[in-house]
Amino acid sequence: MTYSDFLTTTLVVGGLLAANTVHAQEATDSEDALISAAQQVTLGPRPLFLVNDMSTDNDHERALKASLLNCAAEQTQWQRSPLTIGHRGAPLQFPEHTLESYIAGAQGGAGILECDVTFTADEELVCRHSQCDLHYTTNIVETDLAAKCSVPPVVDEANDQLMNAADIRCCTSDITLAEFRSLQGTMEGVNTDATTLEEYLSGTPEWRTELYATRGTLMSHADSIALFQKLGVQMTPELKAPEVEMPFTPEFTQQAYAQKMIDEYKAAGIRPNNVLPQSFNLDDVLYWIEHEPEFAKQAVYLDGRYSDEGFDHTNPDTWQPSMQSLVESGVQIIAPPTWMLVEENPAFGNDGQERRLQPSLYAQRAREAGLAIITWTLERSGPLGEGRQWYHSTTEDVIKRDGDKLITLDALVNEVGVIGVFSDWPATVAFYDNCSQRGAP
Repeated sequence: MTYSDFLTTTLVVGGLLAANTVHAQEATDSEDALISAAQQVTLGPRPLFLVNDMSTDNDHERALKASLLNCAAEQTQWQRSPLTIGHRGAPLQFPEHTLESYIAGAQGGAGILECDVTFTADEELVCRHSQCDLHYTTNIVETDLAAKCSVPPVVDEANDQLMNAADIRCCTSDITLAEFRSLQGTMEGVNTDATTLEEYLSGTPEWRTELYATRGTLMSHADSIALFQKLGVQMTPELKAPEVEMPFTPEFTQQAYAQKMIDEYKAAGIRPNNVLPQSFNLDDVLYWIEHEPEFAKQAVYLDGRYSDEGFDHTNPDTWQPSMQSLVESGVQIIAPPTWMLVEENPAFGNDGQERRLQPSLYAQRAREAGLAIITWTLERSGPLGEGRQWYHSTTEDVIKRDGDKLITLDALVNEVGVIGVFSDWPATVAFYDNCSQRGAP
C-alpha cells in the first residue's frame, strides 16, 4: 500500500468512525428525548369513553360516574399511578413486550411495568409472555430464522400454500439472543386457518389495532431493566414456566433460572423494594424467600390453581395450600385473576342502594390471612356483552358493557382492597387512581 493509499484509507475510516460517533450520539439524544417525553403522563380518550359508558343503576354508581366526569373535566396534570401495572406494556394497542409498548405504558400512567421472563438458546433472558410464542407475537415466520423454529412453517413450493398453520411453533430457546434481537414484535395473534404466510400473520383480534404495529423493538430482560430504571418505574418480572425440559443444560436448572433473573437486577444496581418478582410456580417464590429474602418481600405468587382438578375458588377446603399456609411459608402477596376476587351482590337491584359487586370468599380469606392482593388483567379481552369474557366470568350477568369495567375496578380497589391491577391499557387504571385521590366515592 502506497502512502497515498494509506492516507486515503485513513481518512475514509476516520470519517466513518466520526460519522458513527455522531450517529451514536444522535441515537442517545433521541432515546433521552423519548424517555423524557414518556414522563409526561397523557391518558388519551379511552378513560372518558369508559366513564361515559358506565351503568348508573344505583346511588353509588351515579356518584362515581359524576365524580370521574368532574375529575376528567378539571384535572390538568396526571400523575403516574402505583396502583397501575402495565401488563406487557400497553398491548391493547402496541406489540407486547416491546420498547414501544413499554413507552406507551409509562406515558399512560403505569407506576409498574412487567417483563415476562424466558430464555434463549444461549441462556440469555428476554421479555416474552411465553417461551414458545414467537410465531404469534413476532415476524419470525417471514424471516430466515423460521427454519430454526421447533415446528417451522411448511410451504408447498409448487403453489406457495402454507400447509401447517395450526402447528407452527417458534420458541425463544430455538434461537440466540442476537437472533432474537433481529426480530420485530407484532400484535399478538395469528390466523391458524391460513393457507398463506400473509394470511397467517393477519390474525390480530378485531378489538386490538394494527395502527402502532409498524415497529416493535424486542427487549432482553436486561434491556427492560435499563429502560424501566430510566423511566423511574417499579419493575415486576414474571419467571415464565419453561416449555422445554429442565435443566436446559446441566448448569441451567430451574433454580439457576430463578436466580439469574434476580441477579440481573443486582447487576444493574436496582434496589429490591423496586422489584416485584412473580411466578405461577410456588416453588420459585419459595426459592426467592429462602435465597433472596430482600427481593422476596415483594414476591408475588400468581395463583393459577383455577385450572387444577378439584380446585374451587368458592370452597376453601379445596385450596392447597391454604391462605394461612401460604403466609406461614413466607408468601406476602397473592395474585389471582379478577373473576376470583369479585362476585355479583345478590342484594343488587332490590332497592337501588346496594352495589353491583361484592368481594368473593376467596378475597375475604386472603385478606384475613394477611395477604396483600394484586390482580390481573383489566381490558385484556374485547367488548363486553359478547359471551367471551373470561375475566368477568363470575360477574357477566351484571357487568355487561365496557364502561362497567370501571365498576369492576372500583370494587377491586374499594371492596377487595387490591394494591395493584394489571391492565392492557394502563391509562384506564391510572385515570381512576388519579381521580380517586381527589375524592371519588
